[in-house]
Amino acid sequence: MPIRSHLGGQHFDPETIRLMGIAFEMALVSLQRTDGSINPTRAAVAQKIIERAKAGERDPERLCEGALKATQPVIPVLISDPNPLRLRASPPVLPGS
Repeated sequence: MPIRSHLGGQHFDPETIRLMGIAFEMALVSLQRTDGSINPTRAAVAQKIIERAKAGERDPERLCEGALKATQPVIPVLISDPNPLRLRASPPVLPGS
């Protein structure tokens, strides 16, 4: 499925559409979703590429990278306390006590 099907009436010059198409195909290969089926990931990637192209980006690699980053799930990062409370160990048990 080419990116043209995701343009929704938005107009770009032919060269920009070609570059967006390259970026879209690169992203699909990266996602390993080249089977032609319609799914939310494809649509989200296409929309991010279109948004970035509307903002003036024309480099296919940057279009692809930006779309992939924008559509990746955010994984929460656990931040550990830099000053954790020290656990006190029980006194050693001596034989015969």
